[in-house]
Amino acid sequence: MTKRHLYGTGLIGNCAYIAHIEKNTNISWLCFPRFDSDFIFGGMLDREKGGEFSILPEENAFTTQQEYLENTNILKTTVILDNGEEAYSVTDFAPRFMNFERYHKPLMVIRKVEPISGEPKIKINCKPVTNRGNKKLKPSMNSNHIEFLGAEQEVRLTANCSVNYIMEDRAFRLQRPIYLFFTYGQPLEAPVESTAERFLQATTQYWREWVKSTSIPHFYQKLVVRSALALKIHQFEDTGAIIAASTTSLPESPGSTRNWDYRYCWIRDSYYTLNVFNSLGHFQELERYFEYIQNLPTNANGRYQPLYSITGSALLEEELSDLSGYLGNQPVRFGNQAYTHIQNDLYGQVLVSLLPLYADKRFIESEKSHSAPFIHNLLDKIEETMNEKDAGLWEFRNLAQEHCYTFIFHWAGSCAAIKIADRLQDSSMKEKAEKLRLQSIEKIEACYVPEMKAYAQAIGTKNMDASTLQLITMGYFGNDIERANNHLKMLEKDLLAKDYLFYRYKHMDDFGVPETTFLICAFWYIEALACVNRLDEAVEGFETLTKYCNHLQLFSEDVDHETGSQWGNFPQAYSHVGLMNAAYRIGQKLDRPNFL
Repeated sequence: MTKRHLYGTGLIGNCAYIAHIEKNTNISWLCFPRFDSDFIFGGMLDREKGGEFSILPEENAFTTQQEYLENTNILKTTVILDNGEEAYSVTDFAPRFMNFERYHKPLMVIRKVEPISGEPKIKINCKPVTNRGNKKLKPSMNSNHIEFLGAEQEVRLTANCSVNYIMEDRAFRLQRPIYLFFTYGQPLEAPVESTAERFLQATTQYWREWVKSTSIPHFYQKLVVRSALALKIHQFEDTGAIIAASTTSLPESPGSTRNWDYRYCWIRDSYYTLNVFNSLGHFQELERYFEYIQNLPTNANGRYQPLYSITGSALLEEELSDLSGYLGNQPVRFGNQAYTHIQNDLYGQVLVSLLPLYADKRFIESEKSHSAPFIHNLLDKIEETMNEKDAGLWEFRNLAQEHCYTFIFHWAGSCAAIKIADRLQDSSMKEKAEKLRLQSIEKIEACYVPEMKAYAQAIGTKNMDASTLQLITMGYFGNDIERANNHLKMLEKDLLAKDYLFYRYKHMDDFGVPETTFLICAFWYIEALACVNRLDEAVEGFETLTKYCNHLQLFSEDVDHETGSQWGNFPQAYSHVGLMNAAYRIGQKLDRPNFL
């Protein structure tokens, strides 16, 4: 039997950076100073060139346990030596808390190491790199810290233990708690022990108060909380951008070469993410993203790219042949060529994303009324692209079609614009939106295949596509449950795998036939089941899908339905968003008396 592959890392972050920490305490992925920067630790992509930051016992015989402190993004790894007499823990966190009326989120990893039993001998191995692993930073010892030379900014490890032992790779006995500050740019200029404990307490309090302020359904509440916490740290707070994942080049399936860089902001993904934040009752994230969108550059024709960097710039795609890749999977890519694609669903996505800012009465009219030209421009782009073929949400590189999914969001965006126009009392906006809504419906209906009683991927094809589940979840069929269920049954027949897993599509694309299922499609399916009142199946399916997480309830992008293995970039914000939206939908149904 093939061994199930799971990503064995947890992550910490503070909305400025994200670090991945393996169960053996090693930081295997950390980019400074931004999500999309060069890596300081990149063992995830190359064990030899990626550097290392581990805290391991002198003897290699040990086991570990890893968990989050309840309702936080603070990660605790417990190391238990096989002698049964010695153990210690490593608590890792990225400081985040209010300070001087704003969030303090320094480029600083804090690691607290404390004995649990006995006096285990440990070795701290800190070897940062730069220039994509081609340059090891040179350690230079000072009185209480090690400065690593060769990076663009100052890189420093400050500790309250012997820095000589760290410099010489020597093991030493852990007899008391020790604290490690790994900093980029501004170093620590404060007491080590008291600062670490103060930051730990403040960060713990911040995350627990953030969770308390969320509106979480009772259905699988603990899992939804973990997803919300993971999702939160994928927003780059400085600009408001929300990235798809913090990793690059983790393959969708072994040897597939479908290795993409996801450390960027897809406008499409952000719609689903912001829908969740709206459900959570967290409007700050939505407002920050609105500011990000308004600052994005467009081309000469006023069009947006499908994705941008976290500061709104374009991004080239580069293949790095000198890195071995995750488990030997090449190529390793930095940047993403998809920014050049034509993906016309994004204009409707932005409109639907921003609707709460206009429709929710908690936002006063004067706060957003200045952006009427912005809404008019988005409607103009829907009008301009109504008859244009595009690459679709799956970003086909050599296949342009009139995608049903694009028209779904032309329709949804137009519906949102009608509501926004009512709020702004803009009659010309409303007139144009109503006209585009009708045109969008005509296009969606052109994707209908009568003999299948279902809607195909695009006009002129019979290929089924999981993205058309959105016809059901976004309410296109209204109260016509029969029509929705007919469409759903055809999707099930063609794309459903075992255990409620779902393929995006099954036809040949630029890289062959997809080998793994796409996890957000499975959660879309669960949500659709709830929408057509197949609630028992929805609950069973949701509970079944929850087993495809790793040891920390983190979900990947793709799942091999035969082995249950996790693949694709990790953790995938899209997957966690799908889980949360499905949980909310089921929770709403369960709260209705007729489903009790």
